[in-house]
Amino acid sequence: MTDNATAVNETPAGLTLEEKASLTSGADFWTTKAIERAGVPSIMMTDGPHGLRKQRGGNDHLGIADSVPATCFPPAAGLGSSFDPELARRVGEALGVESAIGDVAVLLGPGVNIKRSPLCGRNFEYFSEDPIVSGVMGAALVRGIQSTGAGASLKHFAANNQETDRMRVSSDVDPRPLREIYLRGFQRVVEDARPWTVMCAYNRINGVYASENPWLLTRVLREEWGFTGLVVSDWGAVADRVASLKAGLDLEMPSSGGRTDAQVVAAVRDGSLDEDTLDTAVARVLDLVRKAQARPAVAGPLDVEAHHALAREAAGRSIVLLKNDGVLPLARDTRVAVIGAFAARPRYQGAGSSLINPTRLDTAIDEIRALSAGEVTYTAGFTLDGTGDAAALRDEAVAAASSAEVAVVFLGLPAAEESEGYDRDHIDLPAAQLRLLDAVVAANPRTVVVLSNGGVVALPFRDRVPAIVEGWLLGQAGGGATADVLFGVVNPSGKLTETIPLRLADTPSYGNFPGESGHVRYGEGLLVGYRWYDARSIEVAYPFGHGLSYTTFRYGDASVSVRAGGDVAVTVPVTNTGQVTGREVVQVYTSLPGSAVQRAPRELKAFASVALEPGETAVAELVVRRADLAYWDVSADRWVVEGGEYVVEVAASSRDVRSAVTVAVTGDDVRLPLTMDSSIGELLAHPVAGPIVRQAMSGMADDMMGGTDAAGASMMAHDEGLRRMLDSFPIGRLTAFPGVPVSREQIEGLIAMANAQG
Repeated sequence: MTDNATAVNETPAGLTLEEKASLTSGADFWTTKAIERAGVPSIMMTDGPHGLRKQRGGNDHLGIADSVPATCFPPAAGLGSSFDPELARRVGEALGVESAIGDVAVLLGPGVNIKRSPLCGRNFEYFSEDPIVSGVMGAALVRGIQSTGAGASLKHFAANNQETDRMRVSSDVDPRPLREIYLRGFQRVVEDARPWTVMCAYNRINGVYASENPWLLTRVLREEWGFTGLVVSDWGAVADRVASLKAGLDLEMPSSGGRTDAQVVAAVRDGSLDEDTLDTAVARVLDLVRKAQARPAVAGPLDVEAHHALAREAAGRSIVLLKNDGVLPLARDTRVAVIGAFAARPRYQGAGSSLINPTRLDTAIDEIRALSAGEVTYTAGFTLDGTGDAAALRDEAVAAASSAEVAVVFLGLPAAEESEGYDRDHIDLPAAQLRLLDAVVAANPRTVVVLSNGGVVALPFRDRVPAIVEGWLLGQAGGGATADVLFGVVNPSGKLTETIPLRLADTPSYGNFPGESGHVRYGEGLLVGYRWYDARSIEVAYPFGHGLSYTTFRYGDASVSVRAGGDVAVTVPVTNTGQVTGREVVQVYTSLPGSAVQRAPRELKAFASVALEPGETAVAELVVRRADLAYWDVSADRWVVEGGEYVVEVAASSRDVRSAVTVAVTGDDVRLPLTMDSSIGELLAHPVAGPIVRQAMSGMADDMMGGTDAAGASMMAHDEGLRRMLDSFPIGRLTAFPGVPVSREQIEGLIAMANAQG
């Protein structure tokens, strides 16, 4: 327990109605209310997912007020590309330590929302377009944070995939994609890591605000997933405090100055809110306070150097080498022309509520000079705000490139291009930067492009430069990590957690983003990210899961087996066939040919990494959870594993399959009751009704063909059009046709018998 802690010795029953209502809203912008007479202290929550943003005194939520220095680790756009849950856990542990030193009880993160569109202005805070990556990496970060005694807040729950009109827009999404894509990552984190809190989103889901959605906050989160922690609102997300309490939201943030507390008191007194509902929320608040007060004290001061070193390690592992025609890694004595303003003034984090005041900040130009034994020149080439003499800056850069052996050009998105609060309009790099690159490449074909961006950008130059390094936003040590990769101190091993398209018009949500009139239709359904591109055979710049190394890897033949509980174990030998030590991220995708429901050509179900010395072989071991093979059966309103011969693909990316094998998976027994609205096809598939219906249909065909059994059977066997039509024909409507030799009573009797025996 912290030194200034006071024991929480009251239950909801020992508090007045007014005190109970007060506990379910904030005291100010960042803290909960205290009740001194009851021994209930206040606790603090702060942003953000990749660093501690503890403000010095200002009450803003968008990074305007100053905050205490803290380590800025790579945002999720970078860290996700590491495909390294253990690294994420270590980063989470460091975040928890810094929270404890700052007496912060709950760190508001991680965010695991799906990157539905590359235009989302907050994509830098999210891990992936895939729910398995988001869930695994998010769970690891939560485990790390909470291992220190601090709490995490999983956000933004749910279907919060854009910033445009984010406080009102309705995300209109069908049940299967909602469950299989947009909720699945949250479910993984809740079930695997048990976060202390879950933060509900601003937006509406199918017309209902997330903060007032009992289906979301109670049925799904608590009853189905077993969440026992506290649900907190995003800051300002509560539209109706009483409706939110009824739905399962426990804590409104920030303070409303007592206005909504009075609404709660009035609702209890007039009977429109059951006091037991309020008591439940209060009990969860008190439980959170108890957890916070029980956390161990952490001795300061912060070990700035150790955490900066971890930030550099994480940044190095986050970098993705998109292309390399042999120009990288650079020899130490290479004459290098470093070009681009980002090399001296790094863009290392996104804007908004997660803006961190770093303990220190590396620049790429300084770190390149520190590692180089050759001549290194620097020219800005362009300005970050678009001012200045563009032609003169470009000419200076061309002169430097002409006299160097290699030009390293830093390009990226200015901070104003992507931020919390608004979305991007395009995926293009600034025109001035592209003109600069054209001129540099003409002067020196040995040009390396290093990107700084929170969301993907179009790469029209990808065929004209020999090397492209996707640097994302890498946190405060990104400059050093970039230099490490350029000179081969670190062998890059990051992989893309989102597809890089050729153009915006190719993206899945194009035409359905950001919506209009308060609604955004998730018209792409299940086909989000690589699922879309693969299903439609659309060419992309670089596929999901892609990432190169300074070495090469050979995959052997994969083996699969089904464990006792139904999980699928996958093993594959991987050999480092190159000359340097490297790490390979092995990915497992599954598909089910002939599935009864729509599926993508392949879906990521597991990933693992192997670190190998030159010539070394190791066996990668991966487990596909049976639950991750399930689809959401809309008719049964539950998860269902469909039985069949699954194809298991072991791959280096979604489009680089190295080994494939099939495995038989036993399906779940799902049998819905037959009704008069059931189709003939559904009756034919029923073990009891099927044989009876087939016999009856054969008899009907006999009558139609003049009483010849063989003729009737031939008709039913060969008239494929008739068979397919009857498959979807409701059995109850059959009696409406004249001459059909079966009564409604007979059909009802058959259905009753089938349901009783089946």
